[in-house]
Amino acid sequence: MATSNDIRKGLCIEYSNDIFKVIEFLHVKPGKGPAFVRTKLKSVTNGKVIDNTFSAGHKIEEVKVITRKFQYLYDDENGFHFMNNDDFSQLYLNKEMIENAQFMKAGEEVTIILKEVDETPLSAELPQSVYLEVIEADPGVKGNTATNALKNSIVETGARVMVPLFIEPGDKIKVSTEDGSYLERVK
Repeated sequence: MATSNDIRKGLCIEYSNDIFKVIEFLHVKPGKGPAFVRTKLKSVTNGKVIDNTFSAGHKIEEVKVITRKFQYLYDDENGFHFMNNDDFSQLYLNKEMIENAQFMKAGEEVTIILKEVDETPLSAELPQSVYLEVIEADPGVKGNTATNALKNSIVETGARVMVPLFIEPGDKIKVSTEDGSYLERVK
Protein backbone atom coordinates (compact mmCIF):
# COMPACT_ATOMS: atom_id res chain seq x y z
CA MET A 1 0.00 0.00 0.00
CA ALA A 2 1.46 3.33 -1.09
CA THR A 3 0.86 6.81 0.31
CA SER A 4 0.23 10.16 -1.35
CA ASN A 5 3.97 10.88 -0.94
CA ASP A 6 4.66 8.14 -3.55
CA ILE A 7 2.53 9.81 -6.25
CA ARG A 8 4.44 10.36 -9.50
CA LYS A 9 3.55 10.94 -13.14
CA GLY A 10 2.39 7.74 -14.86
CA LEU A 11 1.44 5.94 -11.62
CA CYS A 12 -1.81 3.94 -11.84
CA ILE A 13 -4.00 3.94 -8.75
CA GLU A 14 -7.39 2.56 -7.77
CA TYR A 15 -9.72 5.38 -6.77
CA SER A 16 -13.54 5.61 -6.64
CA ASN A 17 -13.99 2.05 -7.98
CA ASP A 18 -11.98 2.83 -11.13
CA ILE A 19 -8.34 2.78 -12.20
CA PHE A 20 -6.71 6.16 -12.83
CA LYS A 21 -3.34 7.21 -14.22
CA VAL A 22 -1.63 10.26 -12.69
CA ILE A 23 -0.99 12.77 -15.49
CA GLU A 24 -0.04 15.77 -13.31
CA PHE A 25 0.76 16.25 -9.64
CA LEU A 26 2.00 18.99 -7.33
CA HIS A 27 3.16 18.59 -3.71
CA VAL A 28 1.93 21.66 -1.81
CA LYS A 29 3.24 22.71 1.63
CA PRO A 30 1.24 25.77 2.70
CA GLY A 31 2.46 28.07 5.47
CA LYS A 32 -0.48 27.08 7.66
CA GLY A 33 -2.03 23.64 7.79
CA PRO A 34 -0.89 20.23 6.61
CA ALA A 35 0.77 19.45 3.29
CA PHE A 36 -1.24 17.92 0.44
CA VAL A 37 -0.84 16.63 -3.10
CA ARG A 38 -2.92 18.16 -5.91
CA THR A 39 -3.36 15.73 -8.81
CA LYS A 40 -4.94 15.43 -12.22
CA LEU A 41 -6.07 11.85 -12.81
CA LYS A 42 -7.14 10.22 -16.08
CA SER A 43 -9.36 7.14 -16.02
CA VAL A 44 -7.72 4.34 -18.01
CA THR A 45 -11.12 2.73 -18.65
CA ASN A 46 -13.08 5.69 -20.04
CA GLY A 47 -10.57 8.55 -20.51
CA LYS A 48 -12.34 10.94 -18.12
CA VAL A 49 -9.98 13.44 -16.44
CA ILE A 50 -10.61 14.55 -12.86
CA ASP A 51 -8.83 16.80 -10.37
CA ASN A 52 -8.28 15.44 -6.88
CA THR A 53 -6.43 16.49 -3.75
CA PHE A 54 -4.88 13.94 -1.40
CA SER A 55 -3.81 14.89 2.13
CA ALA A 56 -0.21 14.14 3.09
CA GLY A 57 0.24 10.49 4.06
CA HIS A 58 -3.14 9.44 2.60
CA LYS A 59 -3.12 5.72 1.73
CA ILE A 60 -3.61 4.95 -1.97
CA GLU A 61 -4.03 1.61 -3.72
CA GLU A 62 -1.37 1.28 -6.42
CA VAL A 63 -2.30 -0.84 -9.45
CA LYS A 64 0.49 -2.66 -11.24
CA VAL A 65 0.11 -2.40 -15.01
CA ILE A 66 2.08 -3.60 -18.00
CA THR A 67 2.11 -2.21 -21.51
CA ARG A 68 2.40 -4.21 -24.70
CA LYS A 69 2.48 -3.28 -28.36
CA PHE A 70 -0.41 -4.63 -30.41
CA GLN A 71 -1.28 -4.24 -34.08
CA TYR A 72 -4.76 -2.94 -34.92
CA LEU A 73 -6.52 -5.42 -37.24
CA TYR A 74 -10.14 -4.34 -37.74
CA ASP A 75 -13.28 -3.12 -35.96
CA ASP A 76 -16.86 -4.32 -35.74
CA GLU A 77 -20.02 -2.69 -34.38
CA ASN A 78 -18.97 -3.11 -30.72
CA GLY A 79 -15.21 -2.70 -30.64
CA PHE A 80 -11.73 -3.28 -32.01
CA HIS A 81 -9.58 -6.35 -32.65
CA PHE A 82 -5.81 -6.32 -32.03
CA MET A 83 -2.99 -8.82 -32.49
CA ASN A 84 0.07 -9.30 -30.29
CA ASN A 85 3.08 -9.23 -32.63
CA ASP A 86 5.09 -11.58 -30.39
CA ASP A 87 2.78 -14.58 -30.07
CA PHE A 88 0.04 -13.66 -32.60
CA SER A 89 -2.70 -13.91 -29.95
CA GLN A 90 -5.70 -11.66 -30.49
CA LEU A 91 -7.35 -9.21 -28.11
CA TYR A 92 -10.70 -7.43 -28.25
CA LEU A 93 -11.41 -3.96 -26.77
CA ASN A 94 -14.74 -2.16 -26.46
CA LYS A 95 -15.08 1.16 -28.29
CA GLU A 96 -15.24 3.21 -25.08
CA MET A 97 -11.82 1.92 -23.99
CA ILE A 98 -10.01 3.80 -26.77
CA GLU A 99 -9.84 7.55 -27.00
CA ASN A 100 -9.76 9.10 -30.51
CA ALA A 101 -10.15 5.74 -32.22
CA GLN A 102 -11.22 7.50 -35.44
CA PHE A 103 -7.50 8.00 -36.23
CA MET A 104 -6.58 4.27 -36.15
CA LYS A 105 -5.99 2.52 -39.43
CA ALA A 106 -5.42 -1.17 -40.07
CA GLY A 107 -1.84 -2.23 -39.38
CA GLU A 108 -1.21 0.67 -36.96
CA GLU A 109 0.69 -0.24 -33.79
CA VAL A 110 -0.90 0.83 -30.48
CA THR A 111 0.12 0.44 -26.84
CA ILE A 112 -2.37 -1.49 -24.73
CA ILE A 113 -2.34 -1.14 -20.95
CA LEU A 114 -3.02 -4.43 -19.14
CA LYS A 115 -3.54 -5.15 -15.44
CA GLU A 116 -0.46 -7.10 -14.33
CA VAL A 117 -2.34 -9.54 -12.06
CA ASP A 118 -4.66 -11.13 -14.63
CA GLU A 119 -3.67 -9.29 -17.85
CA THR A 120 -7.14 -7.86 -18.41
CA PRO A 121 -6.98 -4.95 -20.86
CA LEU A 122 -7.70 -1.52 -19.39
CA SER A 123 -7.18 0.84 -22.32
CA ALA A 124 -5.22 1.54 -25.48
CA GLU A 125 -3.01 4.49 -26.30
CA LEU A 126 -2.48 5.64 -29.86
CA PRO A 127 0.87 7.09 -30.98
CA GLN A 128 1.23 10.89 -30.55
CA SER A 129 0.65 11.38 -34.27
CA VAL A 130 -0.33 9.35 -37.33
CA TYR A 131 0.16 9.71 -41.07
CA LEU A 132 -3.10 9.62 -43.03
CA GLU A 133 -4.10 10.20 -46.63
CA VAL A 134 -6.67 12.89 -47.45
CA ILE A 135 -9.59 11.33 -49.34
CA GLU A 136 -11.85 14.37 -49.64
CA ALA A 137 -11.17 18.09 -49.17
CA ASP A 138 -13.29 21.18 -49.66
CA PRO A 139 -11.98 23.42 -52.45
CA GLY A 140 -9.72 26.26 -51.32
CA VAL A 141 -11.17 29.69 -52.02
CA LYS A 142 -8.77 32.01 -53.82
CA GLY A 143 -7.98 35.09 -51.76
CA ASN A 144 -8.27 33.43 -48.33
CA THR A 145 -4.53 33.03 -48.00
CA ALA A 146 -3.83 36.18 -45.98
CA THR A 147 -4.87 34.45 -42.75
CA ASN A 148 -4.46 30.95 -41.42
CA ALA A 149 -7.61 29.79 -43.17
CA LEU A 150 -8.62 26.15 -42.75
CA LYS A 151 -11.01 23.90 -44.64
CA ASN A 152 -12.73 20.59 -43.94
CA SER A 153 -11.21 17.33 -45.11
CA ILE A 154 -11.89 13.64 -44.64
CA VAL A 155 -8.96 11.26 -44.17
CA GLU A 156 -8.72 7.55 -45.02
CA THR A 157 -10.09 6.44 -41.63
CA GLY A 158 -13.24 8.55 -42.10
CA ALA A 159 -12.26 11.18 -39.53
CA ARG A 160 -12.75 14.89 -40.24
CA VAL A 161 -9.66 17.08 -39.96
CA MET A 162 -9.34 20.84 -40.47
CA VAL A 163 -6.45 21.44 -42.90
CA PRO A 164 -4.83 24.46 -44.61
CA LEU A 165 -6.17 25.57 -48.00
CA PHE A 166 -3.26 24.08 -49.99
CA ILE A 167 -4.07 20.45 -48.98
CA GLU A 168 -5.67 18.45 -51.80
CA PRO A 169 -7.15 14.92 -52.00
CA GLY A 170 -4.34 12.37 -52.26
CA ASP A 171 -1.96 14.33 -49.99
CA LYS A 172 -0.55 12.59 -46.93
CA ILE A 173 -0.76 14.57 -43.71
CA LYS A 174 0.46 14.17 -40.14
CA VAL A 175 -2.38 14.41 -37.59
CA SER A 176 -2.19 14.71 -33.80
CA THR A 177 -4.16 11.87 -32.19
CA GLU A 178 -4.66 13.88 -29.02
CA ASP A 179 -6.84 16.65 -30.47
CA GLY A 180 -7.21 15.71 -34.16
CA SER A 181 -5.34 18.75 -35.40
CA TYR A 182 -3.33 19.00 -38.61
CA LEU A 183 0.44 19.06 -37.97
CA GLU A 184 2.13 19.00 -41.40
CA ARG A 185 2.01 17.72 -44.96
CA VAL A 186 4.18 14.70 -45.63
CA LYS A 187 6.11 14.35 -48.89
